[in-house]
Amino acid sequence: MAFPTAQAPKSRRFRTFRSVSALMLREMVSSYGTSPGGYAWAILEPVAGIALLSAVFSLILRAPSLGTNFPYFYATGLLPFLFYMTISNLLAASIRYSKPFLAYPAVTFMDALLARFFLNALTHFLVMVIVMTGIIVLYQLNPILDWSAIMLAVAMLVSLTLGVGLLNCYLSTRFTLWARLWAVANRPMFILAGIFFIPENVPERFREYFMLNPLAHITSQMRKGFFATYDAVYVSPLYVFMISIILAIFGLLLLIRYHKDIALL
Repeated sequence: MAFPTAQAPKSRRFRTFRSVSALMLREMVSSYGTSPGGYAWAILEPVAGIALLSAVFSLILRAPSLGTNFPYFYATGLLPFLFYMTISNLLAASIRYSKPFLAYPAVTFMDALLARFFLNALTHFLVMVIVMTGIIVLYQLNPILDWSAIMLAVAMLVSLTLGVGLLNCYLSTRFTLWARLWAVANRPMFILAGIFFIPENVPERFREYFMLNPLAHITSQMRKGFFATYDAVYVSPLYVFMISIILAIFGLLLLIRYHKDIALL
């Protein structure tokens, strides 16, 4: 008598989508659902920063480097910077944050990375739209937007954030001292990212070194999209994408090789 052979259990359909969605919902509750105001704080933080900077620098300078509106100028530099700093730091801690769930076979370290990136990227993009629209409406501005330049700046911003976040996810989890060293190294970035000025205002002998920072390229490219008269001649998207790809490849290779060891730390 022939007995039926046992069949291997079928894999769940859309397993990655289910895992990423569940992790996103969990982070939404833990990050925004338990604090008063919830998502409102994600919007109020950049608004308060832009308002404070505008008030201070309007007393020092007659006009910003581009245009005549301080909040509009600083928002185009501050919002991409906050996107990069916040999300790259969150990605660096994503494995530690989702460590209890990595014990389940259905959840991988890539699920944890993707969930944290998608949720926070969508949140920050929403903040960008709300803040920039609010400034335009409040000050009755009539800018000529170059959407192709803005989309290129967004692509550069996303690629650099992912690259830095993936590599730091390995380094900060593997080496506890790295997170502190990285935090110290990033403190001057608030100035070196070009939030307060444009590369054309930097003395020529220092400009070459200033443009080694990929964030300066992203800020200038973003302003090219919001200021019709700004050409951003020193921006090199290829430079930013190359750095981002190299960082992302090294980060992914290290995480693929050592993610099981990292989960045990």
